[in-house]
Amino acid sequence: MDYSRLDPLRRAASPLQLDVVEAFVQGRLSRREFIRRATLLGLSAGAISTIVAACSTGASEAPTAAPTSGGATAAPTAAPAGGTVRAATQRPVGLDPIAMQDLGSYGITAQSFEFLCALSSGGDDIAPGLATEWSPNADASVWTFKLRQGVKWQSGGDFTADDVVASMERLVTAGNAGLKGVLEPGGTKALDPFTVEFSLAGPNGNFPYLVSVFNAQTLITPADFVVGTTLDARPDGTGAWKLDSYDQGTGATFVRNPDWWGGSTPLDSVEWSFYDKVSDMVASYQGQVVDAIVQFSVLDGSALFDDPSFNVIATRTATHRQIWMRVDKGTFKDKRVRQALALTFDRPAMVEKLFKGRADVGNDHVIAPIYPYYDDSIPQRVRDIEKAKALLAEAGTPNPEAVLHIGEMQEIPELAVLVQSQAAEAGFKITIEKESLDTFYGAQWCPPADADWNPTDPPCVNAAELGVVDYGHRATPDVYLNAALSTKGIWNSSQFFNADFDAAFKEFQGAVGVDAQKAACKKIETVLNDEVPIGLPYFYNYLGGTSKEFEGTFSSALGQMVFSSTTKVG
Repeated sequence: MDYSRLDPLRRAASPLQLDVVEAFVQGRLSRREFIRRATLLGLSAGAISTIVAACSTGASEAPTAAPTSGGATAAPTAAPAGGTVRAATQRPVGLDPIAMQDLGSYGITAQSFEFLCALSSGGDDIAPGLATEWSPNADASVWTFKLRQGVKWQSGGDFTADDVVASMERLVTAGNAGLKGVLEPGGTKALDPFTVEFSLAGPNGNFPYLVSVFNAQTLITPADFVVGTTLDARPDGTGAWKLDSYDQGTGATFVRNPDWWGGSTPLDSVEWSFYDKVSDMVASYQGQVVDAIVQFSVLDGSALFDDPSFNVIATRTATHRQIWMRVDKGTFKDKRVRQALALTFDRPAMVEKLFKGRADVGNDHVIAPIYPYYDDSIPQRVRDIEKAKALLAEAGTPNPEAVLHIGEMQEIPELAVLVQSQAAEAGFKITIEKESLDTFYGAQWCPPADADWNPTDPPCVNAAELGVVDYGHRATPDVYLNAALSTKGIWNSSQFFNADFDAAFKEFQGAVGVDAQKAACKKIETVLNDEVPIGLPYFYNYLGGTSKEFEGTFSSALGQMVFSSTTKVG
């Protein structure tokens, strides 16, 4: 091992970058985790490759490739081959890039608008996007981003730091799920036309993830973009695809952006078809109506696994369902009732029945087993009907009644039936109410405030007392912790306000090394497992895919399928 090659890099590295380099050199980080953290902290692709090569243990283990400086969205520079790919996706609720909440909208808006930190070609991490590089100060409270030059808006004009500053100010005002409490008004500053400085409310070692594809609303829009504007009302962007037509009931068409900074896309266009049911997407693929499915479930798409014409994209993720329970009033105000419901879940049976084993068992907290800072020392909650009955008796509610509100989406209706039947054995009387996603998010999960709502009141104050909501994959749990569970959370349908949790989350945000993050996550896991503001029975594998007639497509596991490098075979 020739560590002397690293001396120039060591001298140029920031304290946080140096820490991750030394951790890798000393064998405390795996190669994969080193590349992930080095990319996060802004080390260049060349530097990462040099460090990996210097620490190589021998020829039998080739260095893992680092993210390319061109980012995940860079396309081949060869002449366009032409053609169209037809994609099936969940019908979007609305294309407001700031306020959208559903995976269908995430995927459509990301065709035209782009992020500072894009998606790596592996689909599981970040890479340069509209920002080519970034770096933190000594304690990660200030981050500096260098922007890509020569980028044009589809409507005309140059992309500059002013667009980033304006976009971030709009997001902060709107209380973005990942940025709330992290970035405050005035915290984003243009140092020059292509350099932006973020001064955070406190240290945050995961900040680049919060301005990336994994915080779906942080798309960069033009400086004069008005809050509430939708992509279909004002087609624009810096991305590979230009919106040509849109109908919320049926679909959308995007055509190649000839001025895209990444070059010419191999395909001419992408045609999107919108569906409410996965079974209809699968039938459309089998009928050769579509070529790609952004996401499908095991229950409705099992035939695709054996279809010789279909290439399944399967990713182990943090994607999950949260069974929220109101902790401030009603049936689940008493913690013992919440614990009792969680004790009725037969988690292995859910994983097998709903996913045929393609999922990880959850433990009623959002720190997924795929995260390097997941702490497995917290005892796994297992089904115990007698203990559940005892807790209900202690709480004075041996036969609690509740309505379980759900949206009509993938396996959620089947999950609701399992929750209902399994909980009945402990005495729960649960009624299921199902509705379209068009109304579910705004009527049950996080309804708009009443006319007499006070701005000091928490969001989601009118949420139903019990329901199931979907959460897409994030490469770091910050959005889950911030939006759904913190006192400042804008999606806190449980109305969970807990000082111990808030303190642990703040500790996690400020932590940089894996050991410090893991220590904070242990506290987070402990609080959530005990308080149970949400039941979380599993984290499931994200499934999507394309016809084998196409190659070069990848997906974020958050509804964003990337076609900028897709080519048609043959």
